[in-house]
Order: sequence, then structure tokens, then C-alpha cells
Amino acid sequence: MTTQSHKNTVPHMKWWGWGVEGVAFNHRDKPNFRPFVLDQVGVDVDVPGTPPPAFEEIDVPAPRIGEELLAELAEAVGEENVYTEDFDRVVHTYGKGLPDLIKVRAGHLPRAVDVVVYPGNESDVQAVLDAVVAADAVLIPFGGGSNISGSLTPPESEERPVVSLDLGRMNRVLEIDETAGLARIQAGVLGPDMEEQLTARGWTMGHQPDSFRHSTLGGWIATRSSGMQSDKYGDIADITRGLRAVQPGRMLVLRPLPSTSTGPSVREMILGSEGRLGVITEAWVQVHRLPENREIIAYLYPSWAAALAAMQEISTSDASPSVTRVSDDRETAFSFSTQKAKKGLKSTVQKGLFDLLERRGWDMDAVCLSYVGYEGGSARVKAEKAIVGKIVRRHGGIKLGSGPGELYDQKKFDTPYIRDYLLDIGAVADVSETATPWSNLLDIYNGTVRAAKDAYAALGVRGYIMCHLSHSYHSGACLYFTFAFPPATEKWEEQIEQYWKVKSAIQQSFVDLKGTISHHHGVGTEHAHWIEEDISEAGVETMVALLRGVDPSRNLNPGKVIPTHREW
Repeated sequence: MTTQSHKNTVPHMKWWGWGVEGVAFNHRDKPNFRPFVLDQVGVDVDVPGTPPPAFEEIDVPAPRIGEELLAELAEAVGEENVYTEDFDRVVHTYGKGLPDLIKVRAGHLPRAVDVVVYPGNESDVQAVLDAVVAADAVLIPFGGGSNISGSLTPPESEERPVVSLDLGRMNRVLEIDETAGLARIQAGVLGPDMEEQLTARGWTMGHQPDSFRHSTLGGWIATRSSGMQSDKYGDIADITRGLRAVQPGRMLVLRPLPSTSTGPSVREMILGSEGRLGVITEAWVQVHRLPENREIIAYLYPSWAAALAAMQEISTSDASPSVTRVSDDRETAFSFSTQKAKKGLKSTVQKGLFDLLERRGWDMDAVCLSYVGYEGGSARVKAEKAIVGKIVRRHGGIKLGSGPGELYDQKKFDTPYIRDYLLDIGAVADVSETATPWSNLLDIYNGTVRAAKDAYAALGVRGYIMCHLSHSYHSGACLYFTFAFPPATEKWEEQIEQYWKVKSAIQQSFVDLKGTISHHHGVGTEHAHWIEEDISEAGVETMVALLRGVDPSRNLNPGKVIPTHREW
């Protein structure tokens, strides 16, 4: 069989980093960024960095797959949709977690996927999966490739052929039930493409994770994703009402019912299963008519404690915002450092406001920036803004207006590019998120910040950790931490070791302080170490029994969700 060159139209991110070629973070028009980074982590961003290597410098191991299985895959999807070229295989071997980026830039490919297959429909998926199982090979579903928890990479010890199943050709909104407010959508559609198809018919799903531009519906379901507007539209677990998933020799079909009482929820079992219980091919999801108005308003609080108290009160008020987000003082300072230079009246107004707040007794190093989103008819938006405004004032906050909110709305998907930029100049940065009850929020925040700082001290590095509250619920909220530091070594293996010491300290603080190990990034391999502490030993045993019942030979994305030592 001949190797195909990559000629299909499925888009992919950079092989070495986030997003698309030609788009990158640049600090030159942000005068406060260099002094901020130099002060906080001791890195001078004006010193030339080390760009990623050219792909030709990467040594990619030869594929380990026989002609017989390749021929069966070609028969299943068409020879033009089977790729064994090095570039395609590398793109599909790693996700976009920090260890992924360090390894791929270093050319560390101990176990690359052997072949990439692009099915065009559900029958293709069934044929591919059945061929893989019959050959005792491994199948790893692939959406947009944005996963940051290690869910896409084959185990280094895996000796069987590894097939990456890219669902990018299955990217259509198939039908809309306008009476029920439901849409049937193929799993391989990227967020922007899906919303474009829905918007053309007057609808929206309202799901906007940070990875929106480069992630798919199937990926959201497989990792239990949350979006920036989940306060109104719900997490993907709330949005997904029915689905179809290909399993070995059969189809799992769940109809789009509003609610059921039919034993343990199979729908819930598939949500977050990361490809281990089958390949999601399509889903029925809740959709909503496009809102008449949409606004995001910025607010400023004098302290983190005041901001959290306001968020909790908003969550129990008569207002139903689409977005409730607030940054701690560290993230607020970072946000201000990434602003472009203000000129003329804008600069004067901001300085005048901050001077006024200082005269009123505000500590401007402790202020916390917040964004609240409103959607709906004019009367509803006006009423909700009035309710939230009173709550903000009651907790000592002030309204900054729609200008900063509009800027946040425009730039909300660009933050991941900063991580690539920092990696170029010798600093590592990544994220960890948790959820916990309102009563525990400050304790877990303080404990996690302390754990990260202790880890930095143990490594002898200057590190930074910041946080924002990203999703509010009746009983609690999600805290989203970002951490960064310059490793005390230039060796990539040691950089990952140091990264893990910080990451592990943060993750351990979550479980020790009564939070979950992941709110919306999934488990993969990065968080599997703590799964038993999160759901108990009996919970893991239940999960193992479920996975083993569906996939007794471990052909479906092995090594993910549960720790390696618990694999059967």
C-alpha cells in the first residue's frame, strides 16, 4: 500500500504548539509585560528565545503496522483517507499539555501512532474499530487534538499497532428539532464550524471552552467539558441528551430524552470516558435561539474574599448570568500586564479611576477583576444587570463597564498562545482546575497557592501561581489555577521532572482539601494517579469492571482514566 500525502481538508494545529501557523503572542505592544515577567519569575522576555525545531530535525520512528491491517483500514475508509507519513503521525501522537509540548519539541517519540485514519461516516468507524479489535491493535479517537491531560498519547510500552481515528471529516449539523430545541450533530465538528452552521438557522449551543476554536463536540463529550457560558447553558453533561457510539461489533444508541429512570445512566458512563467505551460518532444536544442581546460587563473588587462572596450571592440571586468569572489579585495583575498601551483619554481615565480608588483606601495590588455576561431580551438584561450591580456594590465592588468586557470577549480564546511564547523563552506554564463547595472555596485556594509556593521553594526557582473562578453552581464553583516558572535546568527530561513536582503539589492539594482532581479537563494520564483519592477504591473498581466489560482486550485507548497498575 502506498503512503498518502496529507491532502484532505481537515484542519490541525501546529505540530509543536497551540493554534494555527502565523498566530502567536507578541509582547512588543504591551509595555507592562516585560517588567512584570522579569519581576515575578526573573525571565527577561527581550532575550531571544529558542524557537521550536524544524520538523525535518525530528527523528520519527518507523510505523509498526503490517500490510494486512493497513489494507483493511484502506478498504474501510478508502486508501486516500489512510496516512502513514511522519508529519501526520506526529500531529496525532501528542495533545497540547505542557509535557506533550516539551517532548515533541525535543523530538522524544518513543511510541508514535502508526497510522492515521479519517472515516467519513459511522459505517466507516464501525469497520475501522472492528478491524482494529480483530487484529488486536489499539484505537485512539482524535478530535481537535487540544487535550492537555495526556488522553491522546499511546503508552510507551505499547507493542501493538496504534491507529489514530481522526473524526474531522464527520463535521456536520445533521438536523434540528426546533420544537424540542435539540440538534443532531456529528462528533468531529470543530466549535466554530458547528456554531456557524447553527447560527445560519438561528440557533446556538452556547458551549465555549477555552479550546473552542480547536476542539470538537466528540472531544467535549469524551472529557466532560465545560464552557465559559456554562452558568446559563450548562456543562456538556447537561447539554448532551442523546448520542451514538461505536463499540466492538455493535452500536450504542441513546435517544435524546429529557430525563429517564432506567437504572444507572449509560449516558453518564459515556460522558468522560475518553474513548475507552467506544467512539462517539454523533450526539443530540440542547440548542437555544440566538439571544436578542449579549453583553459582558467588567467589575472590580477590592479583595479576593469580597469577590468570592459576591459570586456566591450572584449564584443564588434572581439573576441568571451566562458568565460569572473573577480573577484573584495575581491574575488581575497579569491581565493588566498584557494590556496594549493606552493613549489619550483612555489612559487618563484609567489612571484617574485608579488614583481615586487609592484615595478611597483601596489597595491596588489586591484588586480583583471580574466579568459577568448577560443574554436575552432588553428588559431581562436590564433587570439582571441591576440585580448584579447591587450585589457588586454590597461587596465593595465597582462597575468598569462594557469596554473591558468586549475586549475580554474578543481575546478569550487567545491565552493558550502565551504558553508557547513562554516555553520559547525558557519558562514552563500550565493549568490545573478543581471544584469544591462554596464553604470550602477560600481554604482550597489558600492551600493550593501555599502548596505551589512550597514546591517552587523546594526546587529553588521563582514561580508564579494565579487563579480565577470560572464556573458557578448552586453548591460551589470551579477554581482554575495557572502556574509558571523557569526550570532550573536546560535538559528537557529534568524540566518535566520539575514541572511534575509543581503539578503534583497542586493536584495533591486538591484532594487533600476536599476538591476534585479535574473539573473539566478530564483524567487522561496526567490526573489518573489521584483518581482513587477522588472517587474511592470502590469507585475505581467499579470503573475497571465497566471498562473491562466493554473492552476486555484493552484495544480502546488503553492507559487512560485509571492508573496503569489498575489495568487488567
